[in-house]
This record gives sequence, C-alpha cells and structure tokens, in this order.
Amino acid sequence: MKAIVQDVYGSCDVLEIRDIEKPATPSAGERDVLIRVRAAAVDAGVWHLMRGRPYLVRLMGYGLRAPRERVRGREVAGMVEAVGGEVTRFRPGDEVFGFCEASFAEYARGPEDRFLAKPANLGIEESAAIPISGVTALQAVRDVGRVRPGQQVLVIGAAGGVGTYAVQIAKAYGAVVTGVCSTGKTELVRSIGADEVIDYTREDFAGGRRYDLIVDTAGHRSLTRLRRALAPRGTLVIVGSEGRGRWLGGTDRALRAVLLSPFTGRRLRGLIAAERLEDLEVLRDLVEAGKVRPVVDRTHPLSEVPEVIRSLEQGNARGKAVITVSRDTA
Repeated sequence: MKAIVQDVYGSCDVLEIRDIEKPATPSAGERDVLIRVRAAAVDAGVWHLMRGRPYLVRLMGYGLRAPRERVRGREVAGMVEAVGGEVTRFRPGDEVFGFCEASFAEYARGPEDRFLAKPANLGIEESAAIPISGVTALQAVRDVGRVRPGQQVLVIGAAGGVGTYAVQIAKAYGAVVTGVCSTGKTELVRSIGADEVIDYTREDFAGGRRYDLIVDTAGHRSLTRLRRALAPRGTLVIVGSEGRGRWLGGTDRALRAVLLSPFTGRRLRGLIAAERLEDLEVLRDLVEAGKVRPVVDRTHPLSEVPEVIRSLEQGNARGKAVITVSRDTA
C-alpha cells in the first residue's frame, strides 16, 4: 500500500510517499479494526511528530532518535475493511471516523474504541477533519474554559483548525464570541458564527473590552497582553505549544501561566488535549444538530502531504486541510 513515511526527524523533506506492507488483518482474539482510509486530516501534532520538537515529544514515547511510528497522520475517516473476532461495534462496510495513528496511508488499523460511525449529515472528507482539532476545542471551551451562556468569549487564531471549532462550540453553548484573525480570514470567521471579528493587523484585541474566557490557539501572544484583555474573574486557556525552544517549545508559556494564576485572581490554564471517544461523540451530536460544521480549506492527494504540512508550518491555515487518499489510488 502507499503511505507517507519518515525514517528520521526533520523538516517536510524527510517525508516520502512509499509502498509499504499493509497492516495485518485483525485476528479472532483482537478488538482492532482495519480501516480502508478514504480521508485523513492534518493537525499541528503531525508537525511536532515530524520534527521531533519539542524534545519533550520524544520523551513521551514517540522515539528518542527516530520516529517509532514511521507513518504520519492522526485523524481518519474511511470504511471498515475487516474486524477482529472480539469487535462488537463495527462490521466490514461501516463508515467510521476517529483517532488513528499512521492515517496517511491506504489502510490503517486501531482499537475499535478509537472510532465512531461518521456523522450522518457529513461526507467522509469533512468527517476526517473533526477528531483531533474538534476534541481539542471542545475541551478548551467546555472543560477548561467552563463556558456559560451569555459570557464574552475571545478566540485567538479563530480561522485555524482548532479555532474554527472553538468559535462554533462557544456559540453552541450560548456565549457571545469574538474571533481574532488576519485580514484575509475575517469573512470566514464571520461565516461560522462569530458575533464580532478583530483583524489583528489593524486592531489590538487587548485595547478595550474584557472577556470572561480567552482561548488562545495562536501560540505567541505574551501573557501580559492576554491578561489585559481578561475580565477580573476570567479564564485564559492556552492551547498548543507553538514556540522555538528545543526542549519545551511553547509549553513554557502555559507553565508560566499556571504558576502565575494564584497571584492574579484569574484562572490561567494550559491545555493538553486527551483523545476521548466520549468527547468525539459530543461533537458528532453537535454536528448532526447543525450547530458545528468542519471548515475544510482544501483537499489534497496523499502525495501532497509534505506541502500541506509546510503550509501549516507557515501559518496559512484556514480551517482544516484534508488528505483524500482515494485520489491517489482510484
């Protein structure tokens, strides 16, 4: 089968499309499912795993000197090809989506409790764009942010993969939402329900109004500026770890926020998202109710994965980029 493979950590140049062995068919005593991949999405975590940066990633079990899992990709949507004998929730032919390592390939395999039946009102490509970014946004807004109806919520990086979900989820929970993005993305952010949009190239989000909840997905604003925009009893949630430090990347900013929090009267928090199936189910319900919809910028064939990740690295994200594997293999 064809797959995007890397043998060493590095830039997008280490990614190659190759023919490799197909994952083994699950046996009678296993709870795994084999997925015929039809679409897979690109998230920021793919970039970190490709680079092996920050080095903390390597210490978390992904491989010290080289990637332990050589095929990239973490989100998937496709058709169940085969199931292990202990699988009870799926059968061959079912369309599913979920969390799955090594999804930039024609086939991928994982435990059945990592997948759900895809949303009834979405195509396979949109379904692939939900799992990582959608669940991250849900945990930032609902769990850490503790959003409540009527609150003023600011989403920084509102046009990105996590940001587009954060705007819609906050609206679904009854908040008044302001999105922060660049000039070329303001109409996109309005189109997904933001009550107001701030173009950060022309206006300082910290220059006036105070917000009950700030979700920062952009990764480079100083804590001082973020606190200026936060209401006296407000909550700041820092999502992701963008930064240039080799060991901690941008996680040091979240750590400083947590240490500072007791002295400010505000809740300053960092988020390390967990891939929970129950949260993915909440998102599917929101999607099927028409309250949340994935924003898919473009679809790309498997061969373009390196260029897609390079574009993400350069900050060009408009929602999610989706890899349509079937285009390479039709």
